[in-house]
Amino acid sequence: MQIAWVALGGAIGAVARYVLSNAVYAWLGRAFPWGTLSVNLLGSFIMGLLFYLFTQRLMVPEALKPLVLVGGLGAFTTFSTFSLETLNLMQSGSWSLALLNMLSSVLLCVLAAYLGLVVGRLI
Repeated sequence: MQIAWVALGGAIGAVARYVLSNAVYAWLGRAFPWGTLSVNLLGSFIMGLLFYLFTQRLMVPEALKPLVLVGGLGAFTTFSTFSLETLNLMQSGSWSLALLNMLSSVLLCVLAAYLGLVVGRLI
């Protein structure tokens, strides 16, 4: 049943990302990835907020956690998960791993996107 909750959250998160990022692009243009930056910043903030609330403050049904955190925010932005994992490394005192995670995630994801673009051009 958890997979169904994740799928439902994913559908909602993906639509929310599409709507919000396109609204931001319509407002600010596409010269800079403002839409993506906006959803990544918002998603990271919401992930941190809800993770804390769900684990420290609120009694929420277990089904709500994967629906919102994994499905919803995962589809809204994967940057929220990256941010939370990096923050957890920092809070546990693993600063070198946090830095490695930040640098490798950004650099390798950009490189992977570039390689995908290159492969796409070759097909």
